[in-house]
Amino acid sequence: MKIKPKLLLILIIALMFSACSAKNTSEYNKYSYEFLGAFDTVIQFMGYANSPDEFELMVEKGQERFMELNKLYDIYNDYEGINNIKTINDNAGIKPVEVQQEIIDLIVFSKEWYNKTNGKCNIALGSVLSIWHDYREEGTGDPEEAKVPPLDTLQNAMNYTDIDKVIVDLDKKTVYLEEKNMRLDVGAVAKGFATEIVVNELTEQGYTSFIISSGGNVRTVGQPKDVSRNKWGIGIQDPDGNPNNPSEPSLDILYINDQSLVTSGDYQRQYEVDGKMYHHLIDPTTLMPAEYFRAVSIVAKDSGVADFMSTTIFLTPFEEGKKLAESIGVEAIWIMKDGTIQATDNAKSVMKYMGGASNTDK
Repeated sequence: MKIKPKLLLILIIALMFSACSAKNTSEYNKYSYEFLGAFDTVIQFMGYANSPDEFELMVEKGQERFMELNKLYDIYNDYEGINNIKTINDNAGIKPVEVQQEIIDLIVFSKEWYNKTNGKCNIALGSVLSIWHDYREEGTGDPEEAKVPPLDTLQNAMNYTDIDKVIVDLDKKTVYLEEKNMRLDVGAVAKGFATEIVVNELTEQGYTSFIISSGGNVRTVGQPKDVSRNKWGIGIQDPDGNPNNPSEPSLDILYINDQSLVTSGDYQRQYEVDGKMYHHLIDPTTLMPAEYFRAVSIVAKDSGVADFMSTTIFLTPFEEGKKLAESIGVEAIWIMKDGTIQATDNAKSVMKYMGGASNTDK
């Protein structure tokens, strides 16, 4: 399985986690663990616990749940005895598919937020995104033959992206795509949504001080049980930095508790054609990769919301996106094309270099 480059907040957090924690409260120690295998990325747990056994038990529960959700939200692979997103796609225009509640919840959530926003993030865009995916995979595998999908092919696929034709029957727990060429792609929301499920289940079981980082989707829970600080520090990496060198200085550090930070950027999942890089975040208006920003980060309570909105705002011009973020009630940070940083006012209040926060603010 290939690790897709994301914002690599994982290792940045790890550095801060060790560097900023000079002294712990006597009854707690800090631990970390990471694994590969869910959502095509590295997932890292970091937190405070009374003992290694307590932390290990939390990680085992979280890892098992991530692996279950990965199978349910997978659009590429079949699993014995499981109806997943791929099963829904395979039965487009044929029949409704009975699925587990976690899939129903994800699709209902995505449709609701599509209607709450400007329609830029559409899980029914799979027919278009699958074309880009195939061209990107071919171009990555054979750079000399890399090509951009023909516009007429993309336009034809766009005819099968009506989210209102994604029919969810809550009573029967079925999902049906009304047209045969329709495809769901939940990549813009699945990791964040899954992370929120895992967080909620772990907190219900009594775990109160930890971070989960799933491929750049960072969710903080509680505050560090550390006498030297009471906030988690999350770094924003320079898009032009070396992704293999997390010791490079961060563009900024956000100090947050019980919130999520999710970033979408133009340097993720990209390939080169005739000297130009093409990333994976496709604007449904142009059917091409969006070119407004280098990256957009969203701070929100819910990781699913932050994931959905990071894509939405990345695909939206700045002024429109700022108004949208403020109306929705999420905080946004933009890395502009020239490298400058813009942020909503409340985002500035938790950003170190904007003068708004430190890791010991009350």
